[in-house]
Amino acid sequence: MDWQEFLRGESGRHELSMEQTETLLAALFSAERTPLNQAQLSVKFSISEAAVTQRLGEIYKKFSKSFPDLSDQQGAGKLKILQTKLIQKYYQLSQPVVATQASNSSPYPEEFRSLIEEKIRRFCGRQFVFETFQQFITDNPHGYFTIVGDAGMGKSSIVAKYVWEHKSPCYFNILVERRNRPELFLKSIRRQLIDRYQLPSSEDADLPTLLAQVAGKLTAADRLVIAVDALDEVEQEPGGNLLHLPKNLPNHVYFLLTRRPYSLDKKRLLVDVPEKELDLRDEKYVNFNQEDIKEYIRFVINTDSDYKDGLKNWIQTRKVPDTTFVEEVANKSENNFMYLRYVLPAIANGDYNDLSLRQLPDGLQEYYQNHWVRMGIDAKPGQLMEIVLYILLEIATPIPCDMIAGIAKVDQCDVGKVLEDEWVEYLKKQNVEGEICYTIYHASFLDFLKAKREMDSNRRIFREVNQRIAEYLEQGMA
Repeated sequence: MDWQEFLRGESGRHELSMEQTETLLAALFSAERTPLNQAQLSVKFSISEAAVTQRLGEIYKKFSKSFPDLSDQQGAGKLKILQTKLIQKYYQLSQPVVATQASNSSPYPEEFRSLIEEKIRRFCGRQFVFETFQQFITDNPHGYFTIVGDAGMGKSSIVAKYVWEHKSPCYFNILVERRNRPELFLKSIRRQLIDRYQLPSSEDADLPTLLAQVAGKLTAADRLVIAVDALDEVEQEPGGNLLHLPKNLPNHVYFLLTRRPYSLDKKRLLVDVPEKELDLRDEKYVNFNQEDIKEYIRFVINTDSDYKDGLKNWIQTRKVPDTTFVEEVANKSENNFMYLRYVLPAIANGDYNDLSLRQLPDGLQEYYQNHWVRMGIDAKPGQLMEIVLYILLEIATPIPCDMIAGIAKVDQCDVGKVLEDEWVEYLKKQNVEGEICYTIYHASFLDFLKAKREMDSNRRIFREVNQRIAEYLEQGMA
């Protein structure tokens, strides 16, 4: 691994925040160069030297458990000591070691690499979740640990961060990409476990057999954690456990799961091993959530190279103190990271130049309602926009522009204008077998759109569209 990747790993192991991680990466940019001083870091991050000093102090405090010399050093010189200690560890880790996994295996499945990297790019906080999960592992020989939360509370990012730091086998159920069925989950996890633990003759093994084989290879100190995101997005016929997860687990084997809330009568995972749920909505986590939200906002304002300049300009134009902006936007977010994920870039890009701080949308649902208005469908009822959106909702899987045009029976160029010019910010565009396809960007926005009265499938215009969809698909199978 390179030096910066090593530093990111050490930051995760020592529980540094995103701001602290970025500060460490900048201060110790190279193992061969002298560390940046406080004045240089102040200029780089556009913050005061006092703020830099505070960040470095927290970094030294967290690393002092591994390097006691940091606590012994008084005054200047701590950054050089930290660099020296980390360089020593870096070169020790760079020496050849006996691999416990297949030498050609990747720590993350390629199908989820870009998703994981995107989710952890601005990751902040959530330490209380990781500590609770670690305590669960300490207290139990095996088991299921489930993180529960509403859409946008950061569940997927928590899983991505854990997988990134611990190199855990993982699977992300993604409804809008139709990557959410038991057979796809098993295929992916089977390949990851075979590659990681060199399991012979296991290409057709079921999950209990695979877990038993892995458990037989674990030492007393080893733990296998399999992370699975978004159980609520799984599509599966009734009967049996969700994703066919086993009721029993071998010792030292754990599952880290996430899902949205549901009533007890709809529970689809029954187990005979220890299980625990951490509900992010619980009152006892309110303060933790609020602080993590504020940390995220401060990070984007002060550190994020993509948006900090636009945000600072918006804030300064309205003569709003940074602290006031952080407090107001945190309150408006209703502790929802997805709200921040979309609203902060929108502010930075000028989408809300006509609004004051108090006029920004309140919560994710109001943000989606603003989305709906900006999409322009209300202004042109019965027009092409309505038909294109309904096709995206009804198909609910990535589809190319020419397929939408074929179903709508309109010119492909007209559909392309809607997708690329009008709605580029509302859709996810991806390459599927060499063809550019489109889908709604998130399952929660999909739910919002389906609940709109204007998208009711019983409307005459949509009954006709459904008939066209059936005819188009029949022609494709002929």
